[in-house]
Order: sequence, then structure tokens, then C-alpha cells
Amino acid sequence: QVQLVESGGGLVQAGGSLRLSCVASRSIFSFNTMGWYRQAPGKQRELVAEITSGGSTNYADSVKGRFTISRDNAKNTVYLQMNSLRPEDTAVYFCKGERRPFGYWGQGTQVTVSS
Repeated sequence: QVQLVESGGGLVQAGGSLRLSCVASRSIFSFNTMGWYRQAPGKQRELVAEITSGGSTNYADSVKGRFTISRDNAKNTVYLQMNSLRPEDTAVYFCKGERRPFGYWGQGTQVTVSS
């Protein structure tokens, strides 16, 4: 049973920063890709950023230059550093680990950015 637990969400003013953490119950080397997704009310879940086991990263255009995904293999943790936050970044943020053909999701953490 794989578990992913997110933390670090909260309420922040526009322009502020937050760092999200996702701790896995097993080595993150076992995942092909670890990613952060978000879902705003009434919208579909969308990819925010992802990082492969080799360290390659990919970002949604809307967060490029503001968000950074990283990993600490020793702590089985993936981070999402979010800077210059905007009200449109408000959403529930989910961590996902892909171990093909399976995908595992965390329970999500709420991020609210006030204007």
C-alpha cells in the first residue's frame, strides 16, 4: 500500500510564498515520476509540475518561473516551492506518484491566495 501525504498549504496574500511537501511511504526512486496537480472549484484537475526519477522537470506554463519542484530522496519527499502567488493559484494541490501502470494520489492540501 503506497501512501502520499501532502502538507504545507494555507492562506497567503498575493505575492507571497508557500512550500508544499509530499512524503511517500516508500522510496521515491520506485516512482517513474512524481508530480503536483491542482484542482480549483468547478475546474478539472491540472498538472502543475512534475519531476522524473532522473531529475528532469516539467512545468505548466502558468507557473513557469514562479514554482519549483524538487526532491529529497533520503527523505522520500517531493517539494513544490511556490513564489509570487496569485489569486488564480487558489486550489487544492495534490501529489501524485506514477509507478507505471499505476498512479497514486495524496489526499490534497488547500492553498488559498487572497488579493
